[in-house]
Amino acid sequence: QVQLVESGGGLVQPGGSLRLSCAVSGNIFIIHALGWYRQAPGEQRELVARISGGGSTNYADSVKGRFTISRDNPKKTAYLQMNSLKPEDTAVYYCKFADYYWGQGTQVTVSS
Repeated sequence: QVQLVESGGGLVQPGGSLRLSCAVSGNIFIIHALGWYRQAPGEQRELVARISGGGSTNYADSVKGRFTISRDNPKKTAYLQMNSLKPEDTAVYYCKFADYYWGQGTQVTVSS
């Protein structure tokens, strides 16, 4: 059974940084993609960044140059390093594994 546990969210001032983690249980981590999505109040969930099993990445235009997605296969963990955070980055952030399994979400609030 696959389970995802996210961590690292919190309150940060504009311009600050956070690193989100997504730990995945199961034995097939290495071959599947993992994505970070976010959902702000009243908005649809949107893709933020995605990394394939082979390490290829893609980003939403709104976060290019500020966010970096990475993965540590031996640890079965993916990360989202978020720099130069803006108030509009405020949302619940979710990880998604193998384009199917969702984590429970972690709140990111960017405010002064």
